[in-house]
Amino acid sequence: MALSKDELKEAILKKAQTAPKPQLYIKDFYKCDPESKPRVIKNVANELVREGKLTFWSSGSTTMYAFKGRAKDEEGDKGI
Repeated sequence: MALSKDELKEAILKKAQTAPKPQLYIKDFYKCDPESKPRVIKNVANELVREGKLTFWSSGSTTMYAFKGRAKDEEGDKGI
């Protein structure tokens, strides 16, 4: 049985906080609930962005999701 929307939000946030990488592809969140359709997971992740709990992060060619404050700042240390 698929998780409820609130349970899925909690699972996505936990994954974003505890993953080894600070930036995650949407497909990384599919493992949070294998029974939910990818479109449902994407809609919930986008809702978390609108709520300010997740943020979009772009490498220049790919847009990823990150827990707010965990991703590298665009103007921060770039190893230069």
